[in-house]
Amino acid sequence: MTTDTTAPLVSVVVIFLDAARFLEEAVASVLAQDHPNWELLLVDDGSRDGSSAIARRYAERHPGRVRHLEHAGHANRGKSVSRNLGIHAARGEYVTFLDADDVFLPQKLSHQLALLRAHPEAGMVYGRTEYWFSWDAGARRGRDFVSRLGVPANAVFRPPLLVTRFLRDPGMVPCICGVLARRRVVAQVGGFDETIQHMYEDQVFLAKLCLAAPVVTDAACGERYRQHPDSTSNVAITTGEYHPWRPNVARQTFLEWLARYLREGAIDDAALWNALRRELWPYRHPLWGGVTSPAIYALRSLKTRWGRRA
Repeated sequence: MTTDTTAPLVSVVVIFLDAARFLEEAVASVLAQDHPNWELLLVDDGSRDGSSAIARRYAERHPGRVRHLEHAGHANRGKSVSRNLGIHAARGEYVTFLDADDVFLPQKLSHQLALLRAHPEAGMVYGRTEYWFSWDAGARRGRDFVSRLGVPANAVFRPPLLVTRFLRDPGMVPCICGVLARRRVVAQVGGFDETIQHMYEDQVFLAKLCLAAPVVTDAACGERYRQHPDSTSNVAITTGEYHPWRPNVARQTFLEWLARYLREGAIDDAALWNALRRELWPYRHPLWGGVTSPAIYALRSLKTRWGRRA
């Protein structure tokens, strides 16, 4: 049992905003881990429902193990700032992230810890994630499926290969809850980019990690990624900010960020730049992109819709 005087091995960062409907289930999934040496950081992004009280209650029940954090004045600061607050407060050698509407499976931490210990050169491990529709049996939105890895499992990929692969095949990008990283590497890359808060903030973070250190892949599934209409991605699709396979402002922001990051870091990899230029083409040549997009994006639609499936 972790106490105030014993540093935890893993820090689990859960950010939440008005998540009273799901938060207790997320917390329970951390409490149920078969690896006992963890701490849970519940980062409150200015909630106005009952989720703040839920987080405080768990912190009171598990002092030294569960902590409730919030911004000054109970402010709403966004995903990246909130995750960074958790990272800065973390004491573990490793850090992982769980959104308040998702859950870990019981072996998540123990399994991924074993992989990182077996590969000391790796800064991060990621695996497959279950897209979880059946939590709401009456909704009939889709069938549960486990994402495909897209690359060999139990393999170590050196920078920048995975970023190139993610650009070529967006369907293989891991969920943020599927990641376990060494905290020193997270600190090295500066955590989450606080200029990108809403969409693609996770892919920015993943790109930074995959460019900074080798990554080991995992065939196992360690999480359930809840699918529901109030999720960030579904809301962004409704508002037109994001689309899973058509050109959209959220992806353009990510691609432009990546181009700047590569230039600033003097990362001159031909395959990576070729993949990035191809993705940027319809944004930088909108007239030509408008002519060619029906066929191109019909193919991208099929690739993205089915690319995450096992």
